[in-house]
Amino acid sequence: MQISLIIPCYNEAENIPLIIQKLYPLYQDKSFEIIFVENGSNDNSLSILKAYKSKIPNFNFISIKNNKGYGYGIVQGLKIAKGQYLAWTHADMQTNPLDILKGLRLIEGNQTKFFIKGLRKGRKISDSFFTFGMSIFASFNLGYFLWDINAQPSIFPSSFFKDWVDPPNDFSLDLYAYFQAKRQGYTIKRFDVNFGKRIFGVSKWNFNFYSRINFIRRNLLYILEISNRYKKWK
Repeated sequence: MQISLIIPCYNEAENIPLIIQKLYPLYQDKSFEIIFVENGSNDNSLSILKAYKSKIPNFNFISIKNNKGYGYGIVQGLKIAKGQYLAWTHADMQTNPLDILKGLRLIEGNQTKFFIKGLRKGRKISDSFFTFGMSIFASFNLGYFLWDINAQPSIFPSSFFKDWVDPPNDFSLDLYAYFQAKRQGYTIKRFDVNFGKRIFGVSKWNFNFYSRINFIRRNLLYILEISNRYKKWK
């Protein structure tokens, strides 16, 4: 197994069949391992994943009884992954899960220190404004240029994951991985991905004004936390 793709799912029962269908080209390729993480959903996501398990090659899933956060779910999936290269993307279908194929084309030869990440195109102006502000704040406080931090997918060698220490359990995981890659001198490569509307369900963090404020607050606090930690590392 060379490439493991982690897909965390929290209350994505309607989107799971769509993403599984979209990933069809990968199921016959033995170099891919697809791992869904049923992240403590209270819909029928788990039963849907169980139904697909016996029908699809290279398909696996794990179930987390109680939701402990987006980042926690991804990390649990990464822990059981067998691939030489690891990746994750979302199950909301706002980006194409096959974008991973675009990212993998950017790996050069036997390159072992790379971090590849999508770069979202087609977002609403209000969302882009939020991304701009968060990127500037993170870059200023952490000392590295960090842009469109929560874009998907993220792709990296398995050796990179082995070096992680105390990764966050929430959406700050995207920031943590991106920052660690920068700090450790990894080659960062970005590629354009189209970002569209959800077909089913609602965002788990951006469903009203208060949820967005809470998301911003958590991210700002985490940026300051790792900024202080980085000063100790230096």
